[in-house]
Amino acid sequence: MMNKKYVNLLFALLITITAQAQKPTLFMGATAHLGNGTKIENSAISMLNGKIEMVADASRIRIDPSAFDTIYRVHGKHLYPAFIVPNTTLGITEIDAVRASNDYRETGAINPNIRTLIAYNTDSKVAKTVRSNGVLIAQVTPRGGTISGQSSVMHLDGWNWEDAVLKTDDGVHLNWPSSFYQSGWWAEPGTTKENEKYNESITELKRFFKKANAYEKSSSLMDLQMESMKGLFNGEKTLYIHTNNATDMLDAISFSTDFSITKTVLVGAEDALKIVDALKENNISLILNRVHRLPSKAGSPVDEPFTQAAKLQEAGILFCLSYAGDMEAMGARNLPFSAGTAVAHGLDYEQAIASITLNTAKILGVDERVGSIEKGKDATFFISSGDALDMRTNNVEKAYIQGNEIDLNNHQKVLFNKYKNR
Repeated sequence: MMNKKYVNLLFALLITITAQAQKPTLFMGATAHLGNGTKIENSAISMLNGKIEMVADASRIRIDPSAFDTIYRVHGKHLYPAFIVPNTTLGITEIDAVRASNDYRETGAINPNIRTLIAYNTDSKVAKTVRSNGVLIAQVTPRGGTISGQSSVMHLDGWNWEDAVLKTDDGVHLNWPSSFYQSGWWAEPGTTKENEKYNESITELKRFFKKANAYEKSSSLMDLQMESMKGLFNGEKTLYIHTNNATDMLDAISFSTDFSITKTVLVGAEDALKIVDALKENNISLILNRVHRLPSKAGSPVDEPFTQAAKLQEAGILFCLSYAGDMEAMGARNLPFSAGTAVAHGLDYEQAIASITLNTAKILGVDERVGSIEKGKDATFFISSGDALDMRTNNVEKAYIQGNEIDLNNHQKVLFNKYKNR
């Protein structure tokens, strides 16, 4: 009988030979939008073992067809890195009007221990409609209270949340108190009133963060909330502060600086252009509110949300686009069209691609793996027969997550095909 040691050796050798025999898959001829602000008009992109192996200009290299397992000729089409939607409840809500399908909010004001990771539903029908437009990655984020909990970055595919996760517990979300609030009916000016409890709320927040900071340094007693705050003070996690008013944003930046939190991102940031110098000085990145919205203040130009991205780009601020707000989960499919609107109002096209790919990946801390078409990164990308930022031509034909082609069919397409010829 053959020695078990030699059997294992032969088995390992067989695996090695098989792995060496694998050949990459090549995509030839597409206009590749790399996500870093550049593009290749006639590209040659290959992938192997879930990673991008080659990124080249097809007109400048010689291709040996025998070196590839499969060659897709995609001339006249567009290749993009996966679009990433930040600050979304996608995957933890299904039908807004059905409370039992919403799992994004817990009772109480202070909930840093709440994790969206384990609530993420990979069987969501909504997620499958969203990825049909090239959105393949989401930062799944809790809502409500003062500290909502911790988000995680997820692929929009997988058998369960363990399969889908790209980055676990990337940061804690703080809803900054508003120093002023408005009363009045929707779309009417109303009146602006001072929040008399604003300073009191900030004092409570400072007390909680001081306790969390002290706990991380010395405590030996287990406290679930304090454990969840670990990582904020040493740079392992990001503090996402949700706020829009310029004064409140400055207070939030000062708060973060006081606690020496090195990774701070402002979410919403509608008044960001008013505090550009402070953002630069403190190295603050932004997750912007959706482009398709009304201006937040009476008297503001109606195109203010449309031009904000171009102006921030010119000012040198790192930002990305989101689609938070009403019907945000299902509306996440419109994220690329938000970027298209920003292009129509002054933002460079390739920079608009970056605002929903590499910029987002940098802000979420996943840019080593995704966000751009670069050698060594995950082969997470898609191919569209038209401009993916234009709702008139967007037509995603193939999509890959870590080199695996995903099914682009969804519930809405099934119903469309069922009834179109009736």
